[in-house]
Amino acid sequence: MTTSLITGATAGIGLEFARQLAARGDDLVLVARDTERLEDVAATLRSSYDVTVEVLPADLTERAGLARVEARLGDRDQPVDLLVNNAGFGLKKRFLDNSVEEETAMLEVLVTAVMRLSHAALGPMAERGTGGIINVSSVAAFLPRGTYSAAKAWVNSFSEWAHLEYASRGVRVMSLCPGFTKTEFHQRMEVKRGDGFMWLEPDFLVSRALDDFAKGRAYSIPGAQYRTITALSRVIPNRALRLAQSMGRR
Repeated sequence: MTTSLITGATAGIGLEFARQLAARGDDLVLVARDTERLEDVAATLRSSYDVTVEVLPADLTERAGLARVEARLGDRDQPVDLLVNNAGFGLKKRFLDNSVEEETAMLEVLVTAVMRLSHAALGPMAERGTGGIINVSSVAAFLPRGTYSAAKAWVNSFSEWAHLEYASRGVRVMSLCPGFTKTEFHQRMEVKRGDGFMWLEPDFLVSRALDDFAKGRAYSIPGAQYRTITALSRVIPNRALRLAQSMGRR
C-alpha cells in the first residue's frame, strides 16, 4: 500500500491531491494548521475512498510544527512513498509595504519548509530505492514578481537538481508550476478570483500533474496557455515582463 503525505491538504490544490490520491488507493497523511478542518476532510476521504487517513496538525512557519512533519517523513517503520509539498500563501502588497515578519513567514513556508521536508523524505526514500516528491511551485517562478516569484524560482531550481541527483537511486522529484487556479489562494490574499480561460480547475491541474509525475518529468506546467507563457519568458526581456506584475493582485 502506498502512503502519500500532503501539506496544505484541506483546500485547493492540496485537497484535490488528497482526493485523487485516495481515489487511486493511497493511504494519506494530511498536514495543515486547522485541526478541525483536517478532521472533517479526513472523515470525508475515509468514507468516500475506504483508505487510511492520518491527520498531522502543524504550522509550517514554526519549527516545532515543521519538526513534527519531518519526524513523520523520517519514520522508517511507517514509510511515506510520496511527499507533496503544497502548503503556501502569497502577499498582496509589494515588498516594502509588507512587514519583514510577513515576508519571512512566506519564505519559511515556500522555501524552508520545502527544503527541510524534502531532506527528511529523501533519506528514507533513497535508502529504499523508491519514492517521490512533488513540489508545488508556480508559473510566477519564470516571471519577475517579487519575493513570491523568487521563492518559487528556488523551488524550481532545487527540484530540478534533486530530479537529476536522485533519479539513479529510484526517487523521482518534480516541480509543479500552476498558473491561476480556482482555489481559496486568492481569497486568502483578499484579491479577486477570475473565471476566464486563464483560470484552471484544480481537478484538471492535479490530474495532469500526476500524469507528468508518472512519466518521470522534471516539470509539470498544466495548460497550454501557461506553457506558452513560460516559453515566452525565456525570450522576452525582464523589463517587459515586469509590466505584468500587478496581475492577480487586484
